[in-house]
Amino acid sequence: MVEIAPGAQQFIPPQADTLDELRAAAAGCQGCELYRNASQTVFGRGDATARVVFVGEQPGDMEDQKGLPFVGPAGRLLRRAVDDAKLDPGHIYLTNAVKHFRFELRGKRRIHQTPDRVHITACRPWLVAEFTKLNPQVIVVLGATAAKALLGPSFRVTRQRGELLPWPAAAEHPEDFQRVPVDSVGNTTDAPPTRLLATIHPSAVLRADDQDKAYEGLVADLTVAARALT
Repeated sequence: MVEIAPGAQQFIPPQADTLDELRAAAAGCQGCELYRNASQTVFGRGDATARVVFVGEQPGDMEDQKGLPFVGPAGRLLRRAVDDAKLDPGHIYLTNAVKHFRFELRGKRRIHQTPDRVHITACRPWLVAEFTKLNPQVIVVLGATAAKALLGPSFRVTRQRGELLPWPAAAEHPEDFQRVPVDSVGNTTDAPPTRLLATIHPSAVLRADDQDKAYEGLVADLTVAARALT
């Protein structure tokens, strides 16, 4: 049974001005019970000036061990898709909606479990905090968990994948994402309108019966994102 989670908000230092400061604070997060069994918090990685922000579900087994998002099989596939879509990997920020690995232990193996709504809600303050330090031209949501975190529980990736949506207007709570940084000392301003695109998570490609077709669909969606960059 999933416990009631206090949420991450109490662990976010209000004076944090940079992603590095948020990352350091996230290491001590106990906003939900997932911290008890995970090896560590897996925060986002990339530069604050990234033109594209990718938001995935949660860290996997390898990410949990290394402390970095998208370094396992799904991450390697995503990197290949990014290259094929002609996106510059040097201008990408990678993060997840949930920062701790949720799994079921079967023998010595740790089997991925999809985060529940309580985990998405508890961890959402970290995602909001990250976005206050970022100012991307395009946001790419990878899979249903990330879509629920940003766009609400009624959003369906299968219905609107590959479609450019207005951001932050499309967010479940647009007011959470209406401020962006203007300098390195924490000053902010109203966010300029940008766009968000939802697509499948790269792990879905690895699970697909027809991996080639699924991969082509992912690249096609990412190409839409690439063409939206100015």
